[in-house]
Amino acid sequence: MSFLRRAVWLMCLVFLTACGAAEPIWAPDEQVSRARYVHGAPYELTLFTVINNKSGFGGHSSLMVNAPEQRAIFDPAGTFYHPHLPERNDVHFGMSDAAVEFYKDYHARVTWHVVEQTITVSPEIATLALAKIQAYGAVPKTQCAQSVGKILRDIPGFEDAPLSMSPKALMKWFGEFPGVTETKFYDDSPDENGQLVLAPPLLLPNSS
Repeated sequence: MSFLRRAVWLMCLVFLTACGAAEPIWAPDEQVSRARYVHGAPYELTLFTVINNKSGFGGHSSLMVNAPEQRAIFDPAGTFYHPHLPERNDVHFGMSDAAVEFYKDYHARVTWHVVEQTITVSPEIATLALAKIQAYGAVPKTQCAQSVGKILRDIPGFEDAPLSMSPKALMKWFGEFPGVTETKFYDDSPDENGQLVLAPPLLLPNSS
């Protein structure tokens, strides 16, 4: 990567609100238990990558795990937040379908879109991945792709995950697995989307 291309990529990381400083957070047990969302089979790993619409550079990586125990998302160095989705060190719980849609809408805007790549795995692999994201800890800014790569390297079948600072490099590698499905989420919200998106008030399945 040339100096100019690297500089532009780093600037993208700075300006994308999804990548912030490491902020250790530990939600209380009762909140995490109340937010627990079980989606059911098929059990899956989903890689989200936020891509700049003009430059094509990747600005953020995150990993959602749908395990038998629950579905949660590892959003390393992220600024994503919803009061009904408790967080423990970059892991957000309560990821119902509505919560996942809100997560994608939070990141997509006129200058960025979200690439969603999903692969089906065994219940055992999904359970292991869930344990790995919960054990990793809070992530410093600009290390989102690298942290996801480290987690995947500890999961059988994903041992050759790149330890790259580039979310796009991780996305390309993940997309080469047989059976991976890919969708893209675009939105024409203004660039300040991270501050303007209205959070749905009721995301939990047992909310009333």
